[in-house]
Amino acid sequence: MTLLKHEIKMNLKALLIWTLCMGILCAGCILLFKSLEEGMRDMADAYSNMGAFSTALGMDKLNISTLEGFYATEIALMFAIGGAMFAAMTGAAMLSKEEEGHTSEFLYTLPMRRGAIILSKYAAVVLLVFLYNLMTVLLILAGFAGIGEMPDWKTFLLYHVAQLVMQLEIGSVCFFISAASKRRQLGACVGFAMVLYMADLMCRIIPDLENLKYVTPYYFSNGADIFASGQLERGMAVISLAVTFFSVIAAAAVYVRRDLHS
Repeated sequence: MTLLKHEIKMNLKALLIWTLCMGILCAGCILLFKSLEEGMRDMADAYSNMGAFSTALGMDKLNISTLEGFYATEIALMFAIGGAMFAAMTGAAMLSKEEEGHTSEFLYTLPMRRGAIILSKYAAVVLLVFLYNLMTVLLILAGFAGIGEMPDWKTFLLYHVAQLVMQLEIGSVCFFISAASKRRQLGACVGFAMVLYMADLMCRIIPDLENLKYVTPYYFSNGADIFASGQLERGMAVISLAVTFFSVIAAAAVYVRRDLHS
């Protein structure tokens, strides 16, 4: 518990910066919707008939001149990418920073098993990602309240639960990378999150690459799909949870056997 509190404290500044930046950005876009609504009505048909571009961003499924359509295709995209980057950076730094910062010699002389240290650090990743989502969603809801409209609660919550699952998968894979590395692989992990997003775009546009949807968690957590259908691809969500579980197990298996540099 002491180590968990320490990690939350050490990452509190980054959490607040990411939360405020993404929350204010998303809420600000919602507040701008009323002033953009008239113009977007004229553009809605054009956007929905732009071929691959419309398919990739979900504009062929929803009307962007409605509040839910605007949120699902525009704001949800910013939220997804921002959340994935935060989860990737948090997971990437959690274990490898001890060797990079030459603090492993101190940490592993404490009366704690490596397994307990890994558990505490992974719990910190989960808690930080959860807090990021919770606080950002509260700012988004403040934006909705500011224009006097609210989305369908069931679909809104379903989308954000899917986002949480997606971010935990990315954070867990990056936690495994952190366990196997001597230095923080921030660039590689953020790049990994972006490659998964590109895989989502490609599998929607190129029929021959459709099976990439089983690889990228962006697919089942896509805002346009969820708001259009009101449902979640449960099979892919289960795959995402399985990847999360095995990433953590693999991270523990690798880390407890590594010779750590002081």
